[in-house]
Amino acid sequence: MTNVVEVDQKAAGLIDPELRAAIGRIARVPQLLIACDYDGTLAPIVADPTLAVPLPESVAAVRALAALPQTTVAVVSGRALRDLATLSRLPSEVHLVGSHGSEFDIGFVERLTPELVEVRTRLQVALRDIVSGQPGVRLENKPASVAVHYRTAERPVAEEVKARVAAGPATWPEVTVTHGKEVIELSVVPTHKGTAVDQLRTSLSASAVLFIGDDITDENAFANLHGPDVGVKIGPGETKAGHRVGEPIDAARLLGLLLQTRRHWLFGEAAVPIERHSMLSNGETVALVTPEAKVTWLCHPRPDSSAIFADLLGGGPAGHFAVAPERGGLPLGQRYRPGTMTVETRWSGLTVTDWLDKAPTGDAALVRRLTGNAKVGLEFAPRPEFGQVQVRLQALGDGLLVLGSNEPVALYSPGVRWEISEDGGYDTARATVDLAELDGEQLLELRFGTHSLHAHPTAAQDRQESAEQPWKDWVRGLHLPSEGRELVARSALTLKGLAHEPTGAILAAATTSLPEELGGVRNWDYRYCWLRDAAMTARALVDLGSLDEAEGFLRWVDGCVERTGGHPERLHPLYTVEGYELGAEAVIDTLPGYAGSRPVRVGNLANHQLQLDVFGPVADLLAAVADARGSVRDEEWRVLEAMVQAVERRWHEPDHGLWEARLQPRHHVYSKVMCWMTVDRALHVVRKHAGQDRPDWVALRDRIGHNVLEHGWHEEAGAYTVAYGDEEMDASSLWIGLSGLLPDDDPRFLATVLKVEADLRSGPVVYRYRWDDGLPGREGGFHICTSWLVEAYLRTGRRADAEELFEQMIATAGPTGLLPEQYDPLAERGLGNHPQAYSHLGLVRCALLLAGLLKP
Repeated sequence: MTNVVEVDQKAAGLIDPELRAAIGRIARVPQLLIACDYDGTLAPIVADPTLAVPLPESVAAVRALAALPQTTVAVVSGRALRDLATLSRLPSEVHLVGSHGSEFDIGFVERLTPELVEVRTRLQVALRDIVSGQPGVRLENKPASVAVHYRTAERPVAEEVKARVAAGPATWPEVTVTHGKEVIELSVVPTHKGTAVDQLRTSLSASAVLFIGDDITDENAFANLHGPDVGVKIGPGETKAGHRVGEPIDAARLLGLLLQTRRHWLFGEAAVPIERHSMLSNGETVALVTPEAKVTWLCHPRPDSSAIFADLLGGGPAGHFAVAPERGGLPLGQRYRPGTMTVETRWSGLTVTDWLDKAPTGDAALVRRLTGNAKVGLEFAPRPEFGQVQVRLQALGDGLLVLGSNEPVALYSPGVRWEISEDGGYDTARATVDLAELDGEQLLELRFGTHSLHAHPTAAQDRQESAEQPWKDWVRGLHLPSEGRELVARSALTLKGLAHEPTGAILAAATTSLPEELGGVRNWDYRYCWLRDAAMTARALVDLGSLDEAEGFLRWVDGCVERTGGHPERLHPLYTVEGYELGAEAVIDTLPGYAGSRPVRVGNLANHQLQLDVFGPVADLLAAVADARGSVRDEEWRVLEAMVQAVERRWHEPDHGLWEARLQPRHHVYSKVMCWMTVDRALHVVRKHAGQDRPDWVALRDRIGHNVLEHGWHEEAGAYTVAYGDEEMDASSLWIGLSGLLPDDDPRFLATVLKVEADLRSGPVVYRYRWDDGLPGREGGFHICTSWLVEAYLRTGRRADAEELFEQMIATAGPTGLLPEQYDPLAERGLGNHPQAYSHLGLVRCALLLAGLLKP
């Protein structure tokens, strides 16, 4: 690989800027085919073709490219395939195509029809007669053709041979003639390099092709290139290729540059650890900011809409908004302003203050306030619809307009002189501002829903205070523990930040497709409202003393129930924030994913699963709200009745379970426990707040409870397991006790706690399960599962263990206190979507339990 690195360093200065830009674009396509000639491309032209060996730099680059995912390399040569394989000695990952596209494998000759074999024999005899006694001319017999080489012949001899071939065998109707550099090839199979490349393109479903060649025969391939394809001619002469380099070593440099660029695109350029991102929120949408003040994630107008910045999943080309000192250097630190969702990033001489404002138009506005005395570099690269829509930037007096989006977008940036450059059909604006010349402050305001570049009537400092005050007031009203007060407050703010105020929905997480395994396929879209996750989130906030989010969510649930037309058992597990069904799950194959973790998904197939556990957390939340408020509202009674009705109709069915495994439905222990909890909490509400009893509900609850206690226990495992009759453990089986179905001192609950600890705990984490869920790879430990074990320890008298595990859990949080879904204890880094409601609600509940502010 040393040769490749050396080539990359040279390439930046030696490759034409337009060709370098073309390589940058083609390196980012989902499925890339790289095809090239052999002689004159990978190997320099030599007098004796048997001595043509490839340049070591070319071999290193080709080998490395062929090893990349979603990348195919093919060598398409005029040589016989066996000869090509012998000379090139390239690995099997590189496709070799010989005889100008006639030979795709060594056994090709065996498939020639008897008629074609007879033509080939006549052709060999006729050409042998022509070249006999002609000095410097030789024949090369191939499986489906004969090549006449005259490179070393004197000019008169070569002209005579060419004339006799043209007048003789070249006129046969069964023969296809190909002219190359000082060679004529006559084939009994009608093909050329262009059709060979097309065949490879089709069979590999390539998004684009890079073809490099030097020969006349390569022009057929160049002629067939189209769309995003790139053709590179080596050496002089007329060509249909769009680009040119001088020598084979230049082609090696080009391949080295492509390798570096594609590797960065596929695997991410030093991806920022997930847990180090901070979230901005205004109750309407969310954004993520890196520790270096780079906005890498922002969806608009809703958090489940398409992203205008998706650098998080696609690197720089996917859209970002960067601010940093021109001199470079790492920040001194980053923090949330206390009690707010405002993030400050600090360097010496520069503080960047970021918040999401609520604009007068009703749309969100990202406000970036720069203060200090440093020179600051700015880079604004909007890429709407995850980069699927190409837009232009127009610089006006006080900012930039984003043109081409389906809604107005403007960047208010008074006094900034932007330079706009184009890259692959997208515009990027860059500028430098000297804060020392601007009285120490520069305001940048990304506005949605308007093209206005007028100054806001309210000063930036006053706007910041107005945006922050509601968050501060809300935090002051919470019942926070004295121990870890700030950490719990940050988790509470994060949970509230995931709530969508206009609808009452609550997001499971702020992002899509952050991986559960780096480089793996366990990447899901969590930007929606799961009934279960949202109810548990709202319950955590009720426990802290805030009812508004729960009341808004229950109204949202009431709307979802109403749309079932009297069939609450048909509720989906999740909905959009507006309460409607999701579209089909899809893949954005133009994004390489965080640190090369593909696919990037939008939508979620779990929308169509049966998950019978979702009713339990809703009923549990409703009971907590009723107890905290002392009353039950009309829409809440409707929701409660609907939850019980849904359970009554379907509790006995198998389902896909809490973890949404894409397998056959099973009788999951957790789902049955949640069905029991639905009816149990409903009975609590009607007895305490309506003064009634429901014998039919009592019978239903007891029937479900007896069923799960009997069938969920597994004798060989000595515990409650994942599903009826299944020996595998699952962290969710802890809910056999956490729900109250079994008392804390029941031996069966104690045994289940010990079994989960033994099978699923690893240091600071608890894994969901270790059974085969049908997906490749592995995942990290789940923070919410860790929180369940903390509570189980407390319930079973193991307070010291609970405190120790809780401390280990919170130590995995990022520098601003945020937690993603999972943690890898070996790599010591966060995994999964971020920030995750599950993780923070688990933290809040454990902190309250340990502080004695909440009873188990």
